[in-house]
Amino acid sequence: MSEGTVVGRDRYFDTLRTLAILRVVVFHAFPIAALELVFPSMAVMFALGGSLMVKSLDRAEVQAVKNRLRRLLPALWVMALIAVPLMIREGWPDQPSWPYLLLWVFPIADPPSSEFGYPAAGVLWYLVTYLWLVLLSPLLLRLYRRWNLPTVLLPLIGLMLLMAYRDEFNPTIAWVAHNVLMFGSCWVLGFAHREGDLAKLRPATVGGLAAACVGVGLGWAFLHPGEDGVDLTGHPIAYAIFCIGFVLALMRWQPRMDWLARLRPLDGFVSMVNNRAVTIYLWHNVAITVAILLYGPLELWKLPSEGLANAADFAVSIGLIGVAVLALGWVEDLAARRRPRVSPFVRRPAPPQPVAPPPAPAPVAYY
Repeated sequence: MSEGTVVGRDRYFDTLRTLAILRVVVFHAFPIAALELVFPSMAVMFALGGSLMVKSLDRAEVQAVKNRLRRLLPALWVMALIAVPLMIREGWPDQPSWPYLLLWVFPIADPPSSEFGYPAAGVLWYLVTYLWLVLLSPLLLRLYRRWNLPTVLLPLIGLMLLMAYRDEFNPTIAWVAHNVLMFGSCWVLGFAHREGDLAKLRPATVGGLAAACVGVGLGWAFLHPGEDGVDLTGHPIAYAIFCIGFVLALMRWQPRMDWLARLRPLDGFVSMVNNRAVTIYLWHNVAITVAILLYGPLELWKLPSEGLANAADFAVSIGLIGVAVLALGWVEDLAARRRPRVSPFVRRPAPPQPVAPPPAPAPVAYY
């Protein structure tokens, strides 16, 4: 067990996943473009997924893919059981035919939604992209082990070709391919981490490459501002290069994580977020939307300042996310083949008490 693991888990990975999910929640509550520059959450989560996928593929490829789908899809199915009937009940003018509704069962493309259901469906592109990368992982891993650097660059090259000929593709196919190619290099860098190839590189070399990628991405965005100013995500190729640099640095860095166990509340919070990561991601945007709708009825506008009112509204969002975690988080336990629990917290066993040495035997007298 390495320094960064607790009970078989890599606590550095757990901490990165926690930071990534928190950043997503904060960004959707306060859509400030600079947050994406501080921490590109999606890129980090795909890199973590790629690294963990290698470990599973080495045991059994088909079973590894099945296990990933089993961990991912049940939470989506529960959302579908709630969201689809509500969308139909609220009125769905352009409701698609039932075959398209099957995308809520196996999302090879974004599941359809009405305007009412968009807060739920709008975040599902991540699950679609993750699903495709899981399905492609056996092939990608074989390619990586034969041609490592070309395989890292392959999604980036594919993204360049897609951007050049995007109008030639069906919009739905183009959107799915865009996301898969955008984050495919981050996923493959997860392979490089798990295979130990990044660890073989000198930290200065990785740091230089990471800084160059981040600099190229930022430089392109600043030299080509959009109508609303600098928007890195509006330049897919520049954003992909930026993400590669960020992921390179994070995947090469392996800090000691024994300090986390000493901060019991923080350690428990990191474990909780990881135990309920899918539930938090799926329902956080719904919670934020409901909190906005409650802004008036709760009379938050009466608070002394707009900043305080926004903070209170965000607190309501966090409370609603907590409700979703308590009400639906147990689905993740079933998906992981654990005993379902309402509480997202896992009670850690108390450390074993030291056993006192047996008393020394009394001296024997010889006569």
